[in-house]
Amino acid sequence: MSTPPFKLLFLCTGNSARSILAEFLLRRLAPERFQVFSAGARPTGVVNPLAVKLLDERFGVDARSARSKSWSEFGDTRFDFVITVCDQARESCPAWPGQPVIAHWGSEDPAAVEGDPASKERAFLRVALQIQHRLSLLVALPLEKLERLRLEKAVREIGEGAHRR
Repeated sequence: MSTPPFKLLFLCTGNSARSILAEFLLRRLAPERFQVFSAGARPTGVVNPLAVKLLDERFGVDARSARSKSWSEFGDTRFDFVITVCDQARESCPAWPGQPVIAHWGSEDPAAVEGDPASKERAFLRVALQIQHRLSLLVALPLEKLERLRLEKAVREIGEGAHRR
């Protein structure tokens, strides 16, 4: 008997870079285990082209279908996990139906990096690699076997571990 995929939502403020990277990287890593979405508190309405380019060129992921959307689109959806990837989204994260596991995996905003194109691309790559590392830790967890409190602790620690490096 197989377990239905876990529903997971990545939240950011603008839903243009970090949450898009997380959504599409997890879709590639474990499509059979997770049904993945992303959204923003104040979506920009545009996915950052550097995110789409990086996903395609570095990770072989086609993210042309990505769109920047509000978390209000998912207000009635019951998620198993809600993960914020920016501090502002963490502070304003609404309550979600069904008591999902909530964790914070903060990353710098690569879209806010100023400078030449190469500097911006390096910032996107740095954040994408951090997110990919966290996702690989999530995918390695025996999610189906952990009781709720241990599961919530393990998912939260994935985000906290990056700050100790």
